[in-house]
Amino acid sequence: MTTADNDSTRDMSPDLAHDLSRWSEALAGIARTGMGFTESLYERERFEEVLYVAGDIKAASQGAPASDSVRDEFVGEWVESIGEGVPGYVTPKVSIGAIVGNGDGQILLVQRKDSGIWLFPTGWADVGYSPAEVAVKEVHEEAGIECEPTRLLGVVDGQRMGFSRFGMYLLLFHCQATGGSLQSHPLETADVGWFNKDELPEATAGAGWWSEMAFDAISGVQAPATFDDVRSPIWRDAD
Repeated sequence: MTTADNDSTRDMSPDLAHDLSRWSEALAGIARTGMGFTESLYERERFEEVLYVAGDIKAASQGAPASDSVRDEFVGEWVESIGEGVPGYVTPKVSIGAIVGNGDGQILLVQRKDSGIWLFPTGWADVGYSPAEVAVKEVHEEAGIECEPTRLLGVVDGQRMGFSRFGMYLLLFHCQATGGSLQSHPLETADVGWFNKDELPEATAGAGWWSEMAFDAISGVQAPATFDDVRSPIWRDAD
């Protein structure tokens, strides 16, 4: 990597890095979908070339050195996920989050064992369960609390919000605690607890965008489900 390359990496704005990551994932998704459907060797080779371009862009977005090994690592991860036909159509992963309140107006948070970060219970959507069922399951597994979903609070594009490096949608539910007792999951959570709005742990992730909505729901405020605004133009506008 040249001195000029290093300078350009240092000077890259967070918005540009975010856009580069988003564009690389979009290109990789198009290429993987094409590879999952095409029966033409020629087309497959062209899609593979697109993957390598996407890999270069992804490496640049993370400030990684311009090397084949860094690019090939991203390409290898993408290729491993390719399916055939409809299973090969690349779509965002779906995560389910649960804002659980109790009778004292507190929110249930869990501390992730791998990172030490506090957040409301979350988990990937499992095949065979509805989104609301996943919410109930994750709350019980991660915190030992039984709950009842009351409504959908919103749908969030995690990559657009900047808390996911790949395409991911978060479906956020409000749930009311109905029983159980606080108990950490032996593999996933280091601690669990009930917290007031002004007493959230210091290492709470993303509270700036979800805490007001969460405590409004817990206090009984009824509001329509939220979703990300449509950008204009959709593709180029990063705001």
